[in-house]
Amino acid sequence: MAKCDICGKGVTFGIKVSHSHRRSNRSWKPNVKRVKVIINGTPKHIHACTACLRSDKVQRAI
Repeated sequence: MAKCDICGKGVTFGIKVSHSHRRSNRSWKPNVKRVKVIINGTPKHIHACTACLRSDKVQRAI
């Protein structure tokens, strides 16, 4: 579910390394919000990351 409908940003996987250098898998999830936006003149609910909301890639519906 953690995927932006605008830019496609999704979950990124990597490795967590402790102080003693033990390694385990981890994931980073984007900050995705369910917002009401105007798409082709009609209001619609989508999932958008906060980077897209801040950069005005979507027009919010009020």
